[in-house]
Amino acid sequence: MNPTALTQLVSDLRNELNETARETSARFDPSSSVTELLCNRCDAVDEALISLWRFCELDEAQASLIAVGGYGRGALFPNSDVDVLILLNDKDTAKDSLISAFVSSLWDLGLTIGHSVRTISDCIEMATADVTVMTTLLETRLLAGDPQLKDALHNEIDACDIWPSTRFFNAKIEEQTARYEKFGLTGYSLEPNVKSSPGGLRDIQVIGWIVQRHFGTSLDRLPAGEFLTTEELDLLEAGQDYLSRVRFALHALTGREEDRLLFEHQRALASQWGFKDADKLAVEQFMQAYFRNVQAISHITALLIDTFENTLRHSNPGDAIIIDDDFELIDNRIAARRADVFSQSPSNLLRLFAVIGRDDRIKRIDPETTRLLRASADLINTEFRDDPINRRLFTDVLSSPYSMTKQLRRMLRHGVLGRYLPEFEMIVGQMQFDMFHTYTVDAHTMQVIANSRRFLRADYTDKFPVTTRIAHRLRNPVLLFVAALYHDIGKGRGGDHSALGAVDARHFCERHFLNEPDTELVVWLVQNHLFMSSFSQKRDTSDPQEIQRFAEHVSTEERLDYLFTLTVADINGTNPELWNAWRSSLLRHLYTQTRRALRRGLAHPIAREDVIHATKKAATHLLEFRGFLDDELAEIWAARGHDYFLRERPEDIAWHTEAIADFDQGDGPLVLLKQSSESLIANATQIFVHTEDTANVFSRVCSALEVMDLSINDARIYSGTDGATLDTFFVLKADGNPVDNSPETMHMIEDAIYKALSTAEVSTAHQRITRSLRSFLSPTEITFVEDRARNLTIMELSSPDRPGLLARVGQTLDDNAVTIQAAKIQTLGERVEDVFFLTDQTGNRLNNDAICDALKSALCKALDTDVAA
Repeated sequence: MNPTALTQLVSDLRNELNETARETSARFDPSSSVTELLCNRCDAVDEALISLWRFCELDEAQASLIAVGGYGRGALFPNSDVDVLILLNDKDTAKDSLISAFVSSLWDLGLTIGHSVRTISDCIEMATADVTVMTTLLETRLLAGDPQLKDALHNEIDACDIWPSTRFFNAKIEEQTARYEKFGLTGYSLEPNVKSSPGGLRDIQVIGWIVQRHFGTSLDRLPAGEFLTTEELDLLEAGQDYLSRVRFALHALTGREEDRLLFEHQRALASQWGFKDADKLAVEQFMQAYFRNVQAISHITALLIDTFENTLRHSNPGDAIIIDDDFELIDNRIAARRADVFSQSPSNLLRLFAVIGRDDRIKRIDPETTRLLRASADLINTEFRDDPINRRLFTDVLSSPYSMTKQLRRMLRHGVLGRYLPEFEMIVGQMQFDMFHTYTVDAHTMQVIANSRRFLRADYTDKFPVTTRIAHRLRNPVLLFVAALYHDIGKGRGGDHSALGAVDARHFCERHFLNEPDTELVVWLVQNHLFMSSFSQKRDTSDPQEIQRFAEHVSTEERLDYLFTLTVADINGTNPELWNAWRSSLLRHLYTQTRRALRRGLAHPIAREDVIHATKKAATHLLEFRGFLDDELAEIWAARGHDYFLRERPEDIAWHTEAIADFDQGDGPLVLLKQSSESLIANATQIFVHTEDTANVFSRVCSALEVMDLSINDARIYSGTDGATLDTFFVLKADGNPVDNSPETMHMIEDAIYKALSTAEVSTAHQRITRSLRSFLSPTEITFVEDRARNLTIMELSSPDRPGLLARVGQTLDDNAVTIQAAKIQTLGERVEDVFFLTDQTGNRLNNDAICDALKSALCKALDTDVAA
């Protein structure tokens, strides 16, 4: 074998493969099937490998070159691995040099090669031990060499009865379960994997492998009606075609084997598919189409797996238990008693789920009944929806004593829910292009309903003790479920989704026999479902005037109970990482104070002065036991403003006061920490800083904490008349968990703050913005609102999150002679939505538009320049 000639051949073949790749990519059309393009690449790779095989003189070596796995199926994506098996008759070492030269040449072609060199006995041994190896051997094509070797391999597999059908099925389902755990239990993740996420191409392949092992043929060659219907096969083929186009586009776009539909690729593919921004963003339209295809694949593959498990494994069913004239129970499955159960009585399309919800013996739906259900779903039309019987049945489903949420999810999965509620069909697969909403709108809605339902269960008390206690007081939980069903139904239409949803909710309630008070409650909940969360995060709820405003808006304890329960369910159904002890404490505090205000009567609001007096009295009582006299306390407290006694708890005022009394300001700043385990507020670590009131104190502390990856959730800044500032910070780890309470960690935080306060400069060194965040960069938004009652200006700032943001904001405010009185910090996915309570240096609100405009310009320049970098 001539090495020079081999090098030249590899170079020529590599050029031919590159040219084929360019031509194939140029021919890609997102509206057309890519099957031919995939086959073209496969054919080109076949020719290259066969040429090398022959050049390396392996044709006469009693060996076979076999394509396996995806390559064995005869279709190759632009940058997919090329998997080959070199099958040997025996382990003759004389062939080693030829095989080594061949394999080395494969890598030189520029392909990503997966190769194995085995004898038949090797293959049998490895396939027996590993179902993955067995699976690759189900999809093989002979490329070159001795054809009898390949035939002998398959004959041996059959003779040894390796992985019989039932055992193979169980192993593939176990693999699929593990894959779902790895890639997320839903195909609706923000950045799905087109190949491996639930509902992806791998799910279709699993069905194909099960059929191949059981029937010895491929899906498309099965006789009509055997295992799957013609319609089901069409759905699978359509789903595979769509996902193949998306995967092809990803490979072509990135120039590598990229199967993740990352944020930065979603925009590009949306444009490639021809979507334009309208009421929905182009990227959201594209992803909705994607998720709907994924959903269809998930549902049909789940049905086929259920069919195989129930029917093809020939399990012995138990005796049928008659439920009524239409349905029966076989083992734990509900089954139709006749083929026309839905066509003759369309109301059974809803009654099926009502029956399941009343009978805890029923765990599943018989797959043949599922097929009848799916085939009959189009019987749900305007006449069906207008029938009072069907409206009652849907209400019965919402009142199900058992597995109510599961029934709604089944109705969604099988096309019943979207047909019965056309407004719900509009949000199926609807995503929101951000990092805050983890699920599509329909999946999120089901999760919120599930959370609402769980709050009524005794076993959820440990995780949500306050919410479950409140939920059990609700007069009619069904009203909560209806509000949850409709709270986000207006998304994707443009405009205020809460207002749009309230209109749809009223229509639903009026059609489903709810009386006027119940209808008004549901409509109010949908209209205001974001109000409590937003108020707790953005308002100073230590101020009795703010509590009075919220109580006046809520107006009744019943509304408060329902709104609190819905709010907790909504937050926990939006993003699993969003709920933490801090958010919980904010909501609990708002709920408790509002309930007190409502019970006291809205005509009798509590005065701020009364709160301040009560706080001082309680703190004085605590400090009396520590040896303080009234005169001493009056002297120490004289420099503190009223806001300090309005916002701080008596226990913390006593803590601060005792420390200040024993502190010599000549020693530098006073920094105290209260561990999260000792904190009475949300398991947050409390940081108390008392120092000379100089520029950038807030910025420098923020910088020190942010470098340590600590998240400031609340900050309170009190500038005293004695030239000193007293600041309190409530911090958690960046992931929302409590800070480690070890002495070493506490000392590190303390030391970092000391060092930051001893330097004049604020560290705002640029840190790299994450890949995900870069897909959502957008300009900073700032609004100002005057609070005349408290002589403050409230600044709401929304900006892309990134390290050092708070320090940069604080420095810019200092540079513009603006003083922070307090700050509430909230991170929602890729953006922060922070609220700052500001005054000028004289302690008055920023009541000049020119000052606010200049401040806004300076902040946007500082923050947006940082992002652009």
